[in-house]
Amino acid sequence: MACCTGRCTLIFICTLQMLAALERQIFDFLGYQWAPILANFLHIIVVILGLFGTIQYRPRYIVVYTVWTAFWVAWNVFIICFYLEVGGLSKETDLMTFNISIHRSWWREHGPGCVRRVVPPPDSRNLGDHSFISVTGCIIEFQYLEVIHSAFQILLSLIGFVYACYVISVFTDEEDSCRHK
Repeated sequence: MACCTGRCTLIFICTLQMLAALERQIFDFLGYQWAPILANFLHIIVVILGLFGTIQYRPRYIVVYTVWTAFWVAWNVFIICFYLEVGGLSKETDLMTFNISIHRSWWREHGPGCVRRVVPPPDSRNLGDHSFISVTGCIIEFQYLEVIHSAFQILLSLIGFVYACYVISVFTDEEDSCRHK
């Protein structure tokens, strides 16, 4: 069998999705972003299921993967809207941490070229030794890095959706032809 089949391509796309999700998971853990951590975890499980279904010729598993990609695209559109503050959303809220903590995106302080400085507050006796973080010199702002991550996830999901639909149709056609013989 040639390696340029839809099946091999879907395996490749799922592998790319897995790597991208793992990378994203690491940085969400570093920023204590609990909502994205949970979503990434579910995504990783479903991509593994899609890989298994593709490798083992199980179209039902690929259908689960296909349905999940629609949810995954919607989630990433939400993330883009969140960080671009579309429709009343604000990246300054604690929505991504389920209002448990005040953590933000790891990229806010550690993006490419960012210089992080701890600045003491103007009146430290009222704030109990809390300090402020000043970030300057970023080559690209953190919200755009988050948008780029989400846009890449959307691209991979859309390509994966198309190939998954193709592979499902090929698998079901092969099953039908075996039954009619």
